Amino acid sequence: MALRRALHFVFKVGDRSKTATFYRDVLGMKILRHEEFEEGCRATCNGPYDGKWSKTMVGFGPEDDHFVAELTYNYGVGEYRLGNDFLGLTLQSSQAVSNAKRLGWPLTEVGEALYLVEAPGGYHFYLVDKDQPHNGSLPQASHNKLGEVWPIPPDRAGVTESDPVQKVCLAVSDLPKSTHYWSSLLGMKVMERNEEKKTVLLGFTDTQVCERETLGSTPQECKLELYNIGGTVDHGTAFGRIAFSCPHKQLPDLEALMTKENYKILTPLVSLDTPGKATVEVVILADPDGHEICFVGDEAFRQLSQMDPSGNALLDKAMAEDKSDEWFAKHNKQKASA
Repeated sequence: MALRRALHFVFKVGDRSKTATFYRDVLGMKILRHEEFEEGCRATCNGPYDGKWSKTMVGFGPEDDHFVAELTYNYGVGEYRLGNDFLGLTLQSSQAVSNAKRLGWPLTEVGEALYLVEAPGGYHFYLVDKDQPHNGSLPQASHNKLGEVWPIPPDRAGVTESDPVQKVCLAVSDLPKSTHYWSSLLGMKVMERNEEKKTVLLGFTDTQVCERETLGSTPQECKLELYNIGGTVDHGTAFGRIAFSCPHKQLPDLEALMTKENYKILTPLVSLDTPGKATVEVVILADPDGHEICFVGDEAFRQLSQMDPSGNALLDKAMAEDKSDEWFAKHNKQKASA
């Protein structure tokens, strides 16, 4: 299943401004694209809400070869209840540790060269206090298959950066059953089993597949870790969604397989439009514990997910123009707590 790849994890955010500070200034990620929507997503990308919302993609590099975060903000919702389903995202960056200390963002040392930091909303991130990984030499510029030039920033000439994001950890109630689902049905490879820690580490490949011509070595793929909590998985209202891509032609087969195996399909194959951008097709599944899983056709998604140089400015503009807090205060109301 090397043609499938990990894309992103969806986080619901109640405070967009503080969240932007965390990802940009603490973690050191970049705004890859920002999109505004007037009505709810047909595949409930923003959760079960019908009103105005926004999507911000943020990561350490292009979505073609980096695992990123999708931040969904519903204008009428101020906070969400955390469950025990999302256990953390691990990334390697001594710079992020340094940023957190400099900004006074609370850090908890939980292991050797390992820190726990919370994003707004309470989401856990684990920071490995080591330099961000890289993969050897890189030319001054390269060309993708369309002949477009991908310039290399002067300060990164000679170095290929690998994705600092290492893994996403999700809670499960029955590790063997979940492992079967993710490996036998979704095609992920079991990379590691740890009976003592009650975990299984999975991935589609050892590297993240890259559409661009080879730039030195390809980055390591973000892995999925399943952790057996020995009880019921509670998704709260803050529940997220993990996304993968696959060749478009595999989507109907994937849906048919889940129907045959009697596993839940949250959203059957559907087309999703983004104003001014490519239309993609997705299937939304749920694993045995109800974790939401999105599979999107890779070909169209690569077009949709191209980095937008104006993404940062679009997010700042949207935040500056967001008067929802003032509206609720003026009417002596509070934003909903989902």
